[in-house]
Amino acid sequence: METMLTIENLGKSFKETRVLRNISFEVRKGEIMAILGPNGAGKSTTIRNIMGIMYPDEGSITFHNYLDIPRNKIGYLPEERGLYKNVKIMDVLLYLAELKDYPLKKAKERALDYLEKFDLEGKENVPVEELSKGMGQKVQFIASIIHEPEFLILDEPFSGLDPVSQDIFKEEIRKLAEKGTAILLSSHQMNLVEELADRLFMINKGQKVIYGTMDEVKTEYANFKCTIRGKNEKSTLERLPEVQRVEQDGNTSILYLNNNVNPATWIKHLPEQLIINELNIDRVTLHEIFIDIATGKSGMKKVGESNA
Repeated sequence: METMLTIENLGKSFKETRVLRNISFEVRKGEIMAILGPNGAGKSTTIRNIMGIMYPDEGSITFHNYLDIPRNKIGYLPEERGLYKNVKIMDVLLYLAELKDYPLKKAKERALDYLEKFDLEGKENVPVEELSKGMGQKVQFIASIIHEPEFLILDEPFSGLDPVSQDIFKEEIRKLAEKGTAILLSSHQMNLVEELADRLFMINKGQKVIYGTMDEVKTEYANFKCTIRGKNEKSTLERLPEVQRVEQDGNTSILYLNNNVNPATWIKHLPEQLIINELNIDRVTLHEIFIDIATGKSGMKKVGESNA
């Protein structure tokens, strides 16, 4: 798969504070790459360096063979919204398309198509300031893709959207990737990232902590967990074999299991005295992996690591 964006050994400091250390990853044509991390991890600094809003102290950013990304080939949905509030929706969209040297007739056709798709049909002459937060988010999204960018950065694209609108956005993001757009997605909504992303890069304290496909990350970090509903002592559950840790909330216990556990075999050795009203075994979610890494818990380990 063709590489669209390459980040190599990116480093950035603000005065004495080192905010990025040797950050390297790539985004390929037609893929959705998620960049994740807790607040203050360095995601926004990385994105701003890619956009040329600031420049790295070390490393390089290349788009194809360009050292600077051509502005007309990139689309950007920022976390901080920036539409002109007292300007009509269509005027804003056409103005932004013109800045990207995109044909205005084609831009107007695309704008009307997307307004209809996002349930904003007939609102092209409504000032931006009269839109709800969700409607404004839809217009901002249209603005980021109206010029058919080859590379698209989406920073918290689902902010302010109801579940129906989230599904519409997910569908459109997938369609863009299928047509060849390289997408860099940043979001704190891990369930949506898990549904969409082909690969992910997780950063914490300015350094890489995870980089790979969703399957690779799941294999490396996502141990099985067993949820048991029934009144059981936490200490009893903690003594069960292959259990890393136990979390309890009332009569619900979540047992996080060691790597390489075979659930079918493990479940056969549960003691008969356990009270089990309901039992479920599944993989740890991306949300739980994120929390575990961001908070520095010791529960989740890579394959091959032990509890010693």
